[in-house]
Amino acid sequence: MTSTTATLTGTAVELDRVTVRFRSRRAETTAVEDVSLRAEPGEFVTIVGPSGCGKSTLLKLVAGLVRPTSGGVSLRGRPVTRAQTEIGFVFQRAALLEWRDVRRNILLQAEMRGMERGAARRRADELIELTGLTGFERALPHELSGGMQQRVSLCRALLHRPPVLLMDEPFGALDALTREQLNTELNRIWRETGTTVLLVTHSIEEAVFLGTRVEVMSPRPGRIVRTLPVDLPAARDYAEVMGDERFDRLAAGIRAELGAAH
Repeated sequence: MTSTTATLTGTAVELDRVTVRFRSRRAETTAVEDVSLRAEPGEFVTIVGPSGCGKSTLLKLVAGLVRPTSGGVSLRGRPVTRAQTEIGFVFQRAALLEWRDVRRNILLQAEMRGMERGAARRRADELIELTGLTGFERALPHELSGGMQQRVSLCRALLHRPPVLLMDEPFGALDALTREQLNTELNRIWRETGTTVLLVTHSIEEAVFLGTRVEVMSPRPGRIVRTLPVDLPAARDYAEVMGDERFDRLAAGIRAELGAAH
């Protein structure tokens, strides 16, 4: 794997017996319970489970946007006690500014972080080429397809070369063909950048295709009920992977686990 991201030492992400409870005036809800998860540098960990099981909560814990009720969270060996600025985060919606073109939407990250302007522009151009957006630099969001908008969102998240990238159902709203294309692109980008990725998805196929490891969660309160290493080549072609018996075996195992959990 060729990496343009700063080399990490030690564990990239660790959740140690984490429980999260949300309290309201009327009730207390346990979102996740006793979850332990580690991601080593350069891993692509996918998290799959039923709706409402706390998958997104795990990402928010790593980002420092949610505090654990019990247990600990660390990022690159340091406890997470506040919102983390070194990570990248891609959400289901691209959330682009309608009055900014592609390049200026990407460079919003640089403005917010106070990055050196010349270096940020060069990095933006690298990412535009990497994600196949060349020729669309001056296009406004309404002139782009949903898939292209998500490419812009990914560029923005990668602009500052984050050691850890969090992705919360980034392709969930896209049609099946576009989703397959972007999965293939994301696999290539991950291999070229070496970034540690945690991706939440409802799609079993997406989880297996992208992951080096799949974490399967139970219904709420969410727990890790099974961990499945993905024994597939790092470079993945959709047609080849879908025809691989290892893919079928892993997908069937996840379906069986989710069925048992329900």
